[in-house]
Amino acid sequence: MSRVRLLVGTRKGAFVLTADGARRQWDITGPHFPGWEIYHVKGSPADPQRLYASQSTQWFGQVVQRSDDGGRTWRPVGNDFSYQSPPGTHRWHWGDATPHVWEFARVWQLQPSPADPDTVYAGVEDAALFRTSDGGSTWTELTAMREHESAPTWEPGGGGLCLHTVTLDPTRPGRIFAAVSAAGLFRSDDGGATFVPKNRGLYSRDLPDPRAEVGHCVHRIAMHPARPDVLFMQKHWDVNRSDDGGESWRDISGDLPTAFGFPIVVHAHEPDTVYVVPIKSESEHYPLDGDLRVFRSRFGGHEWEPLAKGLPEDPCYVNVLRGAMSVDSLDPCGVYFGTTGGQLFASADEGDSWEAIARHLPAVLSVEAQVLP
Repeated sequence: MSRVRLLVGTRKGAFVLTADGARRQWDITGPHFPGWEIYHVKGSPADPQRLYASQSTQWFGQVVQRSDDGGRTWRPVGNDFSYQSPPGTHRWHWGDATPHVWEFARVWQLQPSPADPDTVYAGVEDAALFRTSDGGSTWTELTAMREHESAPTWEPGGGGLCLHTVTLDPTRPGRIFAAVSAAGLFRSDDGGATFVPKNRGLYSRDLPDPRAEVGHCVHRIAMHPARPDVLFMQKHWDVNRSDDGGESWRDISGDLPTAFGFPIVVHAHEPDTVYVVPIKSESEHYPLDGDLRVFRSRFGGHEWEPLAKGLPEDPCYVNVLRGAMSVDSLDPCGVYFGTTGGQLFASADEGDSWEAIARHLPAVLSVEAQVLP
């Protein structure tokens, strides 16, 4: 029987949970790297035992960790994230006309190649994209992203000026999607040599031009690997869909009680089944009326149903961050999410019912599910 492994990054370390295919009993190890912020832990699709973790603190900086045995042991690898721009290149800070030099702060996401466990993309803050082809020993900036002509106009979202989402098209090896808060979505079709903004159709009411080509605060994008031209996006104030690889977008928020949120994921076997976790607003990062609910659309958007069985009945004022939701590829599909309150919820029946498989963890930053033979 297949097994499931959950890789969980938190404010105070990483945790690894495993269960058999029934997903009823979970074993947990950790914290790995106790006391460190672990923004992301990700396994290689090409080698499930190869894991990468982004470890950082304000005091000691950034460390990329690598495991070759499924998280039992770890070792630090290369951590030189040097920007390649000419001296003096700057960005503009929100509400501040003073130029600021680009400075590396942390790795937000690690995205291994579908085919090669040694090739990994790293989305970082200040917003830039790096790649390694030697298992993390060395990192090279894909300079076309940060040197895009619009980069001086990028402004940080609440979490900073971060390139937080990297999505690879499994059918087109050169196609890379990169989302920046707050600039929008960019796409490369040549392996990162060039990037083009892909935000047509998005509407952001707080921008001077709500339909601007660049400037939108994209929170997360999701893709089904069998249908890579269809993208789903959770944006600052709405949920959107593209059917043409990001060339155009349309709002699919429909009957959601609030369209503000951070994570979005797609069912492993049903490309039109999508999950989001709405929260109240940009200033009140908790569920509307304290009702923690996952919403599911089986129609690619517009029509959404609340999924509440097994979730807290009492008011629950937590948030679910952009990287803290994932699905597995078993049948029925498993769905998982973690909260800023340290709960980790799992559904083994596509969201119809939920159970807390861990409580009292540090605030959860990321959740990734792996299916193991």
